[in-house]
Amino acid sequence: MQIPYKPILPQTPLPIIIIGAGGIVADAHLPAYKKAGFSVVGITNRTRARAEKLAAEWGIPNVYDTVADAVANAPANAVYDITIMPEKFVETLEQLPDGCGVLIQKPMGDYFWQTKEILEVCRRKKLNAAINCQLRFAPYVSAARYMIEQGLIGELYDMEVRVTLETPWELFPFVMVHPRLEIQYHSIHYIDLMRSFLGDPRSVYAKTLKHPAKKLSSSRSTILFDYGDTMHAVINTNHDHSFGPHNQESFIKWEGTKGAIKARMGLLMDYPHGVPDKFEYCIIEEGKQLKWKEIELEGSWFPDAFIGTMSSLMRYQNSETDVLPTHVEDVVKTMAVVESAYQSSDNGGVVVSEKLANV
Repeated sequence: MQIPYKPILPQTPLPIIIIGAGGIVADAHLPAYKKAGFSVVGITNRTRARAEKLAAEWGIPNVYDTVADAVANAPANAVYDITIMPEKFVETLEQLPDGCGVLIQKPMGDYFWQTKEILEVCRRKKLNAAINCQLRFAPYVSAARYMIEQGLIGELYDMEVRVTLETPWELFPFVMVHPRLEIQYHSIHYIDLMRSFLGDPRSVYAKTLKHPAKKLSSSRSTILFDYGDTMHAVINTNHDHSFGPHNQESFIKWEGTKGAIKARMGLLMDYPHGVPDKFEYCIIEEGKQLKWKEIELEGSWFPDAFIGTMSSLMRYQNSETDVLPTHVEDVVKTMAVVESAYQSSDNGGVVVSEKLANV
């Protein structure tokens, strides 16, 4: 089966200015842009030495002291790649040229009030602004989306994300101390992914939990989406499975009336080394024995999905397409689900003992 799953590259790639020089830039952004043939013409970071180090390693010709310097010296058609922490988004966006293209690292704010502030700036400055929700562009996600849109597995009625492994949070020192760790910085990927396939849920039920022997604010979550009485959509994450690789899991599964698809997200297992991804599907054919088939896909979540988010922004900025999948106007809805999940987790479910009060 031939499945188109690679991102469509812009006819005219635009020069990139990167704001921030953290680990994700070195591990994903710069490798992705090199692979796609995109030109990074400048970088700035609060600590200049970190920007200089990446510039030397990746051949970036210009290092700037401040965002203002970067903007003042940027080509007129530059797109901006913001990779700093969310509390700095608003002040950074305010310094960008009106109407420019900008890719903003997820999450779109740490709290929904920040999300609304970010949205207001983007609207007022008429920015073509997208959030870097890259999982939507991972090769196995794009392949699954094509198969589902073509009707190959029939009517979709079940979508599940399951992550059971040991995550080395210490690799993310600024993130691991966050009061909203698991959903805000990890399961947000899957919430956004669910929305990209199923639309906006009616409601959400969630519980996010701590580990008794760890100082993390949360490391396990269950999130259940209400899409009516036939669609089952659930996220289960457990980052505390420290019992070796034997029973670790990391997958997305789609089930339909005519077939099913399962994709292993190998990156998350033995992170940051990862294991190979796996893409399998099963189609029901009358009179034939059920059989799962595997398709070899090139690339993975890191760095290839980052090509997708930047490509879609460049194409939108160039008017090569009128669709920007992760536009701030769309991802604000993801952030509303994230906020609702925390509200659900805080408020709890129905109190069973109240049912027994008069028995």
